[in-house]
Amino acid sequence: MATQTLKFKLTVNAPPAEVYRAFTNSTALRQWMCDAAQADASKGGRLYLWWRAGYYACGEFTSLSPNKKLAFTWRGRGEPDATRVQVSLAAKEGQTVVTLSHLGLGSGKKWASAAHELRRGWEQVMENLQSVLETGQDLRYTRLPMLGINTAGFDANIAAELGVPVSAGMRLGGAVEGMGAHAAGLQKDDVIVSLGGKKVVDGPTYLVAMRGRHAGDKVKVVFYRGSAKKSVSLQLSGRPLPQIPPAAGDLANALRKIYAECFAKLEESLVNVTEVEAARPPSPNDWSALQTLAHLIISEYETHVQITDHINDDERWSDGQQNPTNVPARVNALVAAHVSLKGLLEELGRSQAQTVAMVEALPAEVIARKRTYWLLARDLQLAPYHLDDHLAQIQTAIQAARHT
Repeated sequence: MATQTLKFKLTVNAPPAEVYRAFTNSTALRQWMCDAAQADASKGGRLYLWWRAGYYACGEFTSLSPNKKLAFTWRGRGEPDATRVQVSLAAKEGQTVVTLSHLGLGSGKKWASAAHELRRGWEQVMENLQSVLETGQDLRYTRLPMLGINTAGFDANIAAELGVPVSAGMRLGGAVEGMGAHAAGLQKDDVIVSLGGKKVVDGPTYLVAMRGRHAGDKVKVVFYRGSAKKSVSLQLSGRPLPQIPPAAGDLANALRKIYAECFAKLEESLVNVTEVEAARPPSPNDWSALQTLAHLIISEYETHVQITDHINDDERWSDGQQNPTNVPARVNALVAAHVSLKGLLEELGRSQAQTVAMVEALPAEVIARKRTYWLLARDLQLAPYHLDDHLAQIQTAIQAARHT
């Protein structure tokens, strides 16, 4: 059978060592190419790549010449046969010329769709490789539109309590002011079941429904508000992208200011709040003020883990379905351990101070990995959105407690 080769070439403003790492390190592969990866960069070592859309490829490294070239086999889901990938790296005037060849693709109808998808896929990820290595920006994130929502847990029991006639969907924890969902009138406890004509039953199906869309696009959203099924045309929002400070000390100072402003608002909202009011949730499905504070503290703990992973160049991967900051047993245990509103506030202050100290002490090699530093700086500077949303949640819980 005649075979065909897909060939791609680009010049990246990064040293060969960084480009080589991008193809051989599990964390680095996730940062530009796929959603999950396992890579054992040794001859005969395994390679596994997975995308949330459902596609995956597996193989093994067949040759490795550090910072110069590598090759691996490729067996993609649904493809007629195994193929091969070769990558060569050439240093040129402080840059790296990357040549990637995907060999052994068959011809004819049997291979037509697979070859088309592979070409399209490599074009997209190679463009992202250049962006990630040169600027740190992951185009899969920066180009992805958003509804402007926070999500909350949803199952058959919650559906029954809300009067929603379906047990699968994406429940809103709230809508971010100034973004598409808020402008369209979506609100807390609405349950989205369809977006742009595609069924939504959870986070992954929501991402599938959003695929290929851009900020400014209008989509039809179908949702339940209680037992009433509603629909609305919604304009997708762009993602807020903060400025990335050039050095760790600058990022630490920016974060210190963010925390100080948010903490002052939090303290002001809790003046004259009693322990009874702070401990009382508005409903069985909602957090009390104390539980919300515990969630914020746990979020800082998880940030410490994230920073540690970045320092070790071994970022843990999660499918996003189990958020460790929302586990009821963990939230309630933290409330019990710190006993009082004052105790939780003090622990939140300590955990935020630790975050700032860890950022200030980031090693130079972490700053040099542009994608790693960009991702970390972006996430940390989005803290006000998270804190402000939960500040509103705390205020709502307190008001409800005072009217009980």
